[in-house]
Amino acid sequence: MKDEKLIEVKNLKTYYINKKGLFKKKLDIVKAVDGVSFFIKRGESYCVVGESGSGKTTLGRSIINLIPITEGKILFNGDNIYEIKKEEKKKIRRKMQVVFQDPFSSLNPRKTIGSLLIEPLLFHKLMNKKEAKEKAMNILEKVGLKIDSFYKYPHEFSGGQRQRIGIARALILEPEFILLDEPVSSLDVSIQAQILNLLKKLQKDFNLTYLFIAHNLNVVRFFGDRVAVMYNGKFVEEGEVKKIFEKPEHPYTKKLLSAIPQIK
Repeated sequence: MKDEKLIEVKNLKTYYINKKGLFKKKLDIVKAVDGVSFFIKRGESYCVVGESGSGKTTLGRSIINLIPITEGKILFNGDNIYEIKKEEKKKIRRKMQVVFQDPFSSLNPRKTIGSLLIEPLLFHKLMNKKEAKEKAMNILEKVGLKIDSFYKYPHEFSGGQRQRIGIARALILEPEFILLDEPVSSLDVSIQAQILNLLKKLQKDFNLTYLFIAHNLNVVRFFGDRVAVMYNGKFVEEGEVKKIFEKPEHPYTKKLLSAIPQIK
């Protein structure tokens, strides 16, 4: 349904505790995410933008349960993912996937692309090996790769192709929600556009909802529906992408926008 909330985050806090000193008795608390609340509507691209150290990556990984939270609630289809039973959590994990910034480091170099893709299907006992192979080949085509990619290894692909493999791996379990953690920041500008256009097409084809983590505002302007600006673990401004770019209100947002290179 249009405007239905798929993800709802309530007063999320994720703190890191570093022990300092000779006897590690002094505690240094880093408030990576400090009381953030927002929601993501089904089918939209919600962006979080900020400089390095703003807390945006920690926020994304907290939402998909990759790192433990300190306080707050994360609702997926109305269920608090940190309170549900183990079996239910396993089902939700299938529906929440991630595409990382560096595709090469997230792909096991000793495994073929085919084995990397069918592994989660077999782990969750969703189909037999033959069916999994057929599905993997179909997904490879969907992300713009040849079927024979199934038999190759990660080092045989370019950076852009490896990111397509990362997207294929995220799609294989038919998720509803995908965290895109700086998915194009390590790619050449020409390849960035190809990957962003692919993600937009897949969003329509598979009815996907995205949380897009970024530091590049030009990418956000092209890709996002709504955007939150993050600074020191907090949201300082949030709204429709067009509104934020045309009428920013917070000084930090204005500073980020003023740093965008202008074409003369």
